[in-house]
Amino acid sequence: MTVELKQGVYWVGAIDWHIRDFHGYSTHKGTTYNAYLVIGKKIALVDTVKAPFFEEMLARISNIIAPETIDYLVINHVEMDHSGSLPLIRETLPRVEILCSPRAEEELKQHYGEEIPFKVMKTGDVLELGEKTLTFVEVPMVHWPDSMVTYVKEDKVLLPNDAFGQHIATSERFDDELGWDIIRPELAKYYANIVMPYGAQVLKALEAVKGIEIEMIGPSHGLIWRKHIPQLVATYESWAKGETEKRALIVYDTMWGSTEKMAMAIYRGLTEEGIPAKIYRLSNSDKSDIVKELLEARGLLLGSPTLNNGLFPTVAEFSTYIKGLRPKGRIAAVFGSYGWGAGATKTLAADLQAAGMEVVEDLQVKFIPIGEKFDKCEMLGQGVALKIKAS
Repeated sequence: MTVELKQGVYWVGAIDWHIRDFHGYSTHKGTTYNAYLVIGKKIALVDTVKAPFFEEMLARISNIIAPETIDYLVINHVEMDHSGSLPLIRETLPRVEILCSPRAEEELKQHYGEEIPFKVMKTGDVLELGEKTLTFVEVPMVHWPDSMVTYVKEDKVLLPNDAFGQHIATSERFDDELGWDIIRPELAKYYANIVMPYGAQVLKALEAVKGIEIEMIGPSHGLIWRKHIPQLVATYESWAKGETEKRALIVYDTMWGSTEKMAMAIYRGLTEEGIPAKIYRLSNSDKSDIVKELLEARGLLLGSPTLNNGLFPTVAEFSTYIKGLRPKGRIAAVFGSYGWGAGATKTLAADLQAAGMEVVEDLQVKFIPIGEKFDKCEMLGQGVALKIKAS
């Protein structure tokens, strides 16, 4: 099936129905690797696909044009799910001129060889195809230093690579064919697990493209946007600013049930004060799904039993993951049980503070939370709820 975005602009990507892990981020619904063909008097291919999907991309191109007539390859981003087909393209289409950002040139040579010639494109540079004009804007750290976006001027089509993407494999290609309510959770999960640390850079990138008239956005993963662009941009701006809702997550793991009892008492305290909350036990929950929920939740209460004077392994993994994503501006609390030696909550508090959160409570209970100890857990939940309501 040929997918035409606008006259002379085509989707020629690949659908990965089976992938369930994307460098540690769960992809329950698969993904797509989107590439775009722009045809004027000359022809440009914008982005490629993950190497194992090269033949699928080539077949889609062949349904439209003879692949050997392609003049240019634009690489918006070095990461291998987009640039991975570069060696195969050079082998199959040796006359193609390769365009990339200044930072990408260095990184692509490190990936694929110093001998590869590149044409460097900077912000404001233009590629005339005849009947079609491509312009380029560098968007460093959205989400790699080399990232840039390509704009098809005549058709008002923005090709922003990883920005505005979602990991979802579908037969539909456009947002209005699937619906905002279905796409938004995958958009949120993608942003939370990949883009969240770069909110300041996202705001700069949004500002950089504000003067551009946009009728369609073709990201490098998931659905192409043509109907919900105002909602999409407003949502991205809200996330980039770190705006959240007055609700909380309780995330924990437990050895013999004591930390779990604490979590349930904390939940009671939160909800009695009117703060909605969700509870996740890490040994049977997906960390990237939890982070999607954290994207718009103001409070995080993280619990761990002490094991060998440190964190329980599943909590240590989650804490490290959160520290890297830096979800700033959250109100946080830490809690946990211990036996003969404490220590877990101190480590948790340090990790969450390093992630940019305000840690307002630290509660440790020796052995089992009964009586006064249980009451303290409820009071912790109530205290955090009041902080969230006041924020």
